[in-house]
Amino acid sequence: MIYVDADACPVKSEAEAVATRHRVPLALVCNGGLRPSANPLVEVVYVPDGPDEADKWIAERVGPGDVVVTGDIPLAAKCVEAGARVVKHDGDALSGANIGQALATRDLMSDLRAADPFRQGGGRAFSKADRSRFRDGLERALRLADSDARAG
Repeated sequence: MIYVDADACPVKSEAEAVATRHRVPLALVCNGGLRPSANPLVEVVYVPDGPDEADKWIAERVGPGDVVVTGDIPLAAKCVEAGARVVKHDGDALSGANIGQALATRDLMSDLRAADPFRQGGGRAFSKADRSRFRDGLERALRLADSDARAG
């Protein structure tokens, strides 16, 4: 199963295409605003409004053999701990080997933003190359998750 933290996710359509190619069910988890998909492999899950409701829903369900697509580092840490594979929107994998560093970097950046409230943005636009890297990263994660499920 692929779980997508779908609120503000820029790669929902790419995730659906990869899931369809592999015939893997995909859950788009959000607070609302997404239309249901005609694809029988895709389920749109609407969770209540509130902080981290989508994250909680995903974290309660994932395990070995699953893949989670998220840019939320605390959610990624919970999913890695549960044995799932995690892919960020740029295709980078988060695992037990690098999740601690990702959490520390997130905390540092949060502190830096808090120290300078006038600093805004700074990110670059999401490109075709980013989408391609994501598709490649999700493909790798699905292959690894499949071997995890068979080993477990």
